[in-house]
Amino acid sequence: MRSDPGLVAAAVLLLFAVRLAAQDTPIGTPGTQVATEETPAAAASTDALRKAAQNPIASLISVPVQNNNNFNIGPDSRAQDILNIQPVIPARMSANWNLITRIITPIIYQPTVSRPVNQGAYGFGDLNPSFFLSPAKAHKIIWGVGAALVLPTATNSVLGQGKWSMGPSLVVLAQPGKWTVGALVNNVFSFAGQSSRADVNQMLFQYFVNYNLKKGYYITWQPTLTANWEAINGGRWVVPFGGGIGRIMKLGFQPVNLTGQFYGNAVHPPGASPWGMRLQIAFLFPKLTKEQQKTMMEQKLKQMEQEQPQK
Repeated sequence: MRSDPGLVAAAVLLLFAVRLAAQDTPIGTPGTQVATEETPAAAASTDALRKAAQNPIASLISVPVQNNNNFNIGPDSRAQDILNIQPVIPARMSANWNLITRIITPIIYQPTVSRPVNQGAYGFGDLNPSFFLSPAKAHKIIWGVGAALVLPTATNSVLGQGKWSMGPSLVVLAQPGKWTVGALVNNVFSFAGQSSRADVNQMLFQYFVNYNLKKGYYITWQPTLTANWEAINGGRWVVPFGGGIGRIMKLGFQPVNLTGQFYGNAVHPPGASPWGMRLQIAFLFPKLTKEQQKTMMEQKLKQMEQEQPQK
């Protein structure tokens, strides 16, 4: 029996996330703890790092690796898999402004013909870079405005739109107490590309609500609504509902953000997926002060001394 690569990829990512979670360094003798959510070794407190990780335009370099499975596609209930590698890189433009760049590189398995053999297309999808200009100084309302692009880099015609597209993008959020509440929206329009392919005019709207718990855990809702304004025979909207759980933790000295989410699509085009699963591990790279770097090195040396075999 042949398996869809999408399901295999999701299983591998889930096992990888579980294995990483199992490696969280335990609390030990005072002064020898290394990089857990209860030690100061790898930058600021977990709460500060968690809020930064939940802010799409924070001054925090991160590299999320996100796997999306969309199930029960078509009459044969096939599964689509989209693995997004989406680094977020902030840069200080001036004393008052930051530029945040996010580049989404999708690797897609798209089921096509099921009979007589399960077939599908596998490869890179269209590259999706976004740029946000955001105030450098913190305010109660955090915002960024910029542009989203879609580049026709797909390695197979069924994995992309074949068009160059561009449009405005906006993100707004607030982080009162234990909450992070906000939304991201963009709308792209095609302006060049293959004349035989359909024009592009589509919106993406993602609202996100996170409630932070103890020990780095949080509950999250991050549904992504899309609208294809070019659709003329129905099937314009995809409207999901659902959520999941996440955790900010450290693996050795490396902070990571783990999340698992499930969504059902209350509205979707005919033959499209009625529900899906999203698994993500994001590698976080907070800026460290010289004092924090010194503390990290001291604690690492103590850990290495403890790990030496007893003679």
